[in-house]
Amino acid sequence: MGPPRPSGPPARTGPGGPPRAGGFGGRPGGFRPSTPRPPPTPEQIQALAAREHVPARIAKGELEGKMKCRVWRKLHAEEARRFDQVYELMGQTPGLSLGDAFGVLQSGMTVAEFMARKERTQRKAAIKQARGEVDNAVVAEFLASLIGAKSEVSVVLAERSLLDTLVTEEPIAFTLERTGRLEKLQVVLMARRADWERLLPGLERDAKLTQKPAAVARQPDKRPYSDPRAFLDHLGDTVKLVLRNGITLKLPLMHVGRFDLLLGETGHEIFVPLHALLRFEPDTHAAAPADEA
Repeated sequence: MGPPRPSGPPARTGPGGPPRAGGFGGRPGGFRPSTPRPPPTPEQIQALAAREHVPARIAKGELEGKMKCRVWRKLHAEEARRFDQVYELMGQTPGLSLGDAFGVLQSGMTVAEFMARKERTQRKAAIKQARGEVDNAVVAEFLASLIGAKSEVSVVLAERSLLDTLVTEEPIAFTLERTGRLEKLQVVLMARRADWERLLPGLERDAKLTQKPAAVARQPDKRPYSDPRAFLDHLGDTVKLVLRNGITLKLPLMHVGRFDLLLGETGHEIFVPLHALLRFEPDTHAAAPADEA
């Protein structure tokens, strides 16, 4: 009998050489290691997305070795058509961002109409943020003191004045004892009756505004003054305010609230809502302090 045959599969041999060890590439375990590719830059992603008219995430995927942009466009034909429209609009309107281009198409507006609406929205958000940065406690305490003391107040409107007692304050309205509910936008100023009667004889007035008071815009962003922070640097200074019915006040600025100003002196405050202002400036004719005179 001859020698025993080896068991198992025959050993693999390379061309013109001895048997090789298992695995691909002559390495146990398989594949040769590859050098990792660097991550794509935002500029590369944006350039590919713009060229192929695809979302940035798809362009990023192709650059990372995943699904190609042309494959995504075939699989998502309807969405790809929207991206074609968006990039066409961006080409027609220099400076238009991808997000704004989508907004224009979805809204059905022209580019000018959409951008005007966006600007209004941003202004409203900025005003809301500005108001939130101002402490309203002092103004709220002043109104609460009028209510608690049941003080008789003079409420000046655009074309007339009321003598009444403040009962409650709501976010957009006052309730007066005899007059009832009064929208805050109608109020030009408010003060205790005695303080207003003492101040009234010496007031300056703009004749044109006295005859035809300026209207108040419903939208805060369309009013001359809605950001209370503009007044903070003038606390303690004498300021000149021209109100929408022509009344001109020249008084020290005591406190700034989110929606209103307090002028005058402690115990003799004049309450002026920001919506009633047409013009504001420091009073350059006010007397200088003793150490500067």
